[in-house]
Amino acid sequence: MAQPKFFLQPLAAAICVACYSTTVMADEMSVEMSVEMTETNAVQTLAPIVVTSHQGNDANGLIVHANPKQPIQPIPASDGADYLKSIVGFSAIKNGGTNADPTFRGMFGSRIKILTDGTENLGACPSRMDAPTSYISPESYDRISVIKGPQTVQYANTGSAATVLFERKPEQFDADKNYRGQASVMIGSYGRLDHNVEAAVGDEHKYVRLNASRSVADSYQDGDGNTVPSDWERWNTDLAFGWTPNEDTWVELTGGKADGEAVYAGRSMDGSQFARESLGLRVEKKNVTEVIKKIEAQVNYSYNDHIMDNFSLREPPLAEMTHHGMTMLMPNPMAMQVTRRTLNARMAVTHEWDKLQFITGLDTQNNKHAGSMMSKMMPSMNKPLTQDMAFQSYGGFGEVSYQLSDNNKLVSGLRLDQVQVKDERAASKASGYYTELNETLPSAFIRFENKHPEHDNGKTYIGLGYVERMPDYWELFSPKHGNAGTTNTFNGVETEKTLQLDVGYQHEHGAFSSWASAYAGLIQDFILMSYHDHPNTGEHDHGSTFSAGAKNVDATIAGAEAGIGYQFSDHIQADVSAMYAWGKNTTDGKPLPQISPLEARINLRYIQDNYTLGAFWRVVDGQNRISAHQGNIVGYDLKESAGFGTLSLNGTYHIDEGVDVSVGVDNLLNKTYTEHLNKLGDAGTGLATDQQFNNIGRNYWARISMKF
Repeated sequence: MAQPKFFLQPLAAAICVACYSTTVMADEMSVEMSVEMTETNAVQTLAPIVVTSHQGNDANGLIVHANPKQPIQPIPASDGADYLKSIVGFSAIKNGGTNADPTFRGMFGSRIKILTDGTENLGACPSRMDAPTSYISPESYDRISVIKGPQTVQYANTGSAATVLFERKPEQFDADKNYRGQASVMIGSYGRLDHNVEAAVGDEHKYVRLNASRSVADSYQDGDGNTVPSDWERWNTDLAFGWTPNEDTWVELTGGKADGEAVYAGRSMDGSQFARESLGLRVEKKNVTEVIKKIEAQVNYSYNDHIMDNFSLREPPLAEMTHHGMTMLMPNPMAMQVTRRTLNARMAVTHEWDKLQFITGLDTQNNKHAGSMMSKMMPSMNKPLTQDMAFQSYGGFGEVSYQLSDNNKLVSGLRLDQVQVKDERAASKASGYYTELNETLPSAFIRFENKHPEHDNGKTYIGLGYVERMPDYWELFSPKHGNAGTTNTFNGVETEKTLQLDVGYQHEHGAFSSWASAYAGLIQDFILMSYHDHPNTGEHDHGSTFSAGAKNVDATIAGAEAGIGYQFSDHIQADVSAMYAWGKNTTDGKPLPQISPLEARINLRYIQDNYTLGAFWRVVDGQNRISAHQGNIVGYDLKESAGFGTLSLNGTYHIDEGVDVSVGVDNLLNKTYTEHLNKLGDAGTGLATDQQFNNIGRNYWARISMKF
């Protein structure tokens, strides 16, 4: 995957900084800003803004919207987790250069519900090497929405921390133009090269759309010039056929394929395959009657086939082997294949009566997990691809929105899920363990939204939500044991129950604006991973015996995201945003682990008609609230971490109608630093195994985007 280095030479770097120095920004702004020219009645397209963070902009600040087709900083995202990190409140546990695992407000895994076009595509790796976001190419979508907290019940197995929607909209064409498209190419340091294409053709009643992307990078260097093994290559292709016989009807058939590979600095294996196949059908009918405003239904199938190994992308480790009485060091190649088949179906009806809007629906999910093992030195460990889990859920929901007055709205919802999980591992059946779990899980919320147009266009919300969460695959099958005295994890952890209060506001006064979202929650039976030595007895065991056991504890969480902005003049803007998450394990009297420290983002930008310039300063505090060797299935707290700050610059230029160039330099001062949420290096990559690997050093990039 070697690619020519870009901007690594000092002269090229100097030219880049001299020509394009400064820019970065933080407000969510549209890709294009249009200004009406009164004399000619023409529309002038201005230069886009490089986005560095996003504020709440729906449901009075509760819901954050982002446009993934905009350029962002740091360097444009390679996957879903990369993009979510630009939204205040999100962090990610790094593996290397790509495929990090996102966290939100210190919460991890299935506490964050990730949906693409209304459906869930789950990863397969027992240690989440292929997190759901690793299969997402953000620029292929039209909008990303983040609903904070348990403040919706419209989606199966609701996330307690947040619900994230990656969405595409239906195509619309008129008689004048029956095609549209956009494409971008991004090139950066350390061999980074991205291509994204979206093209659609059609007419008033039908269309075909293609989304295709490819991203490749070599291993990066940290601020000290040390190489961190982290190269990757990935591609995605999705095709959609749409039919719109009238303005109220939409039918879309979709299909997609993807694959990739990634070297992981912090794992004993790399990902040599991330294959995805998907197929979906979606139907939407609007204005059915005066009361029934919309009926929507969809069914989606996905198949993820993931392979991890320690020999195809790195040198295999050596192990002792005795042959004819002689002990020798021999290469010990090992591989695992894991698959997940998921079938999702959903139907919802939107009713409207005067000031009342009511959404009701049913949904179901069926997914099956399988795994295999291969070891040349230890054939006794070999196992063919065998199903080990079956999951089935059925759910029903109702969500009501009532306009109490012009400025006051009440939103509430109730949901019930019936979930069944089967443990189909041969070892479980042979041991006589209980191999089937059946749970009925309620979720509910109530929220009050208020507008204050007479007081600086202020908006507020306050909501109380409750959700019960079934332990996910990684919590039921990956740990070595459950609560004390239980036979295995599948029989040893309880469902997680979260009661959370969410509040927030937005307001504008002249050139000044501000926003904030805060939360406080009580979690009963929080599922916590504790790492210590376990004997290698499981069918997927390999490598270190230092691994996770699961247990339930009670916890309290709290925190906030906030920001302020100021327009100094027609051309100069600035804003500051910050996020803080706090958690306590009240059962043991210890901090909750794997929570990101206090972080602030400071943006200054200069805007003209055809170009923008900006500077972005990210400041992260140290984290001293840790719980050593506790965390989640991907990582655990190691030690207190030090704070750091990074300065980045960017600029954009509007070349012509539909053609824009963005450039940037991340970590301008070439700081050597590591995030608090990060893994130890792995000996198989040549890194120190008792130290976390560092982040990327100074990094240049340039992106050109075209619309046609």
